[in-house]
Amino acid sequence: MKNKRYILTGVFALAISSLIFVNSSLGKPPLSEEDLKLMNEELINLVKKGDELWHSEKLGTNGLSCANCHPDAANSNPHTFPKFQENVGKVATLREMINWCIQIPLEGKTLPEDSEEMKALEAYSIYMYRGFKLKPGDNQKAYPPVEVKEGAGYP
Repeated sequence: MKNKRYILTGVFALAISSLIFVNSSLGKPPLSEEDLKLMNEELINLVKKGDELWHSEKLGTNGLSCANCHPDAANSNPHTFPKFQENVGKVATLREMINWCIQIPLEGKTLPEDSEEMKALEAYSIYMYRGFKLKPGDNQKAYPPVEVKEGAGYP
């Protein structure tokens, strides 16, 4: 009985050490400059698509765009989500609020939350607030507008 316990302990220790060895040997190497460049290009392309959608009237039916209320994503406050939103009566994500704005003020059809259009709108809004401190749950009503039209990083 005692030998069985030692054998099982030994097998368990061997299994754990094998997992540690396998996981450490599968670690990813650092990203190359080329990888980083391609990843940034993909992000900027998505942000550009979001910029186009944000300023487009095609999301709604009444001739308005996101930019009518939130020029350059001003006061969209993506850095404060998730948070309780009075107008929806629950804790909401940024994507849920984008859809609320499309459905109510723009009188449009909501987007699937995993659609490329939704990802682009979210990417644009967040990108315009890059550098802001994350403040999930912050219900402050307004922040200074983010007017970024040129300079490093602007698409």
